[in-house]
Amino acid sequence: MENTFPAYVVRKEEQGGVKAAMEQLTKEDLPNGDVTLQVQYSSVNFKDGLATTEKGGVVRAYPIVPGIDLAGIVEESVSGRFAPGDRVISTGFEPGVSHFGGYSQYARLRSEWLVPLPHGLSEKEAMAIGTAGFTAALSVDALLRAGVTPEMGNILVTGATGGVGSMAVAILAKLGFEVTASTGKKDQQEQLLRDLGASHVISREEADAPAKGAMGKQLWAGVIDPAAGPALAERLKQIQYGGAVAVSGLTGGAAFESTVFPFILRGIQLIGIDSVYCPMERRERIWKLLGGEWKPDRALELGIREISWAQLPQTLETILKGGAVGRTVVNTMSDTSAE
Repeated sequence: MENTFPAYVVRKEEQGGVKAAMEQLTKEDLPNGDVTLQVQYSSVNFKDGLATTEKGGVVRAYPIVPGIDLAGIVEESVSGRFAPGDRVISTGFEPGVSHFGGYSQYARLRSEWLVPLPHGLSEKEAMAIGTAGFTAALSVDALLRAGVTPEMGNILVTGATGGVGSMAVAILAKLGFEVTASTGKKDQQEQLLRDLGASHVISREEADAPAKGAMGKQLWAGVIDPAAGPALAERLKQIQYGGAVAVSGLTGGAAFESTVFPFILRGIQLIGIDSVYCPMERRERIWKLLGGEWKPDRALELGIREISWAQLPQTLETILKGGAVGRTVVNTMSDTSAE
């Protein structure tokens, strides 16, 4: 049918559980919004994988089209912010969670969720950066605002082969920081991390090793930590005077135990990073940086994989199993005739 388009839809089944499959939708199926756009690219995030599982805990209402990131061209708009032909991106807010997201050739969104595509980025590059790169950039920005400078010393990046970590390594290296990348895949991915700009690569076990006593050696000027978990307490002991830690995830766990000593003896800062509801003023500023002086060129050149619709289900399974490296983008304009 000429008026239909492909989308990857997750539905609740009557007998229990959920089922994800390619479907043909019409624009009448799309939820309310003041901007309708043709999606060019989306990306694959851990949250998107969770959206396809019954116990993922991220979907608020079914059916849902996953894809928390999307980039495309405005086709229709009743918003004063955007007009047909504008190139836009969306990360965070409701898409892919409680509103149809990016795994569709068309999307209808609220204009307050959209950011103009920055000069210096294509739709594909913007999705290669996506929520992961945006979160990494927010983390770098947080360290800079806390007073951390390249002259202060080494920055530790945990989970460095993941989306946030790999982008953080590339951005920090571009800004002149000395970076130590920590990963559970050191043997397989050390060269990639060095190519991204890491000065040193250590194993997850080395980064998570307990510090003796209430305080440890002052190893890091700052930490970008999408892993967190119990090891966060050990990292706090190892931050040098006046340093900072930016925490954006919980792949290592949600809980940790610490003391006040790192804060009152070394004046460090522990900063939470939220990329979902980040205010628009800061959001637009960070995206402009990502299209300009902070553009993670090395990551975009080395760590990007483009997939078609046919490869999406397996890719989502892989990311849920912890097997993802770097960033994966979905070409939503790819052919579905073979599927």
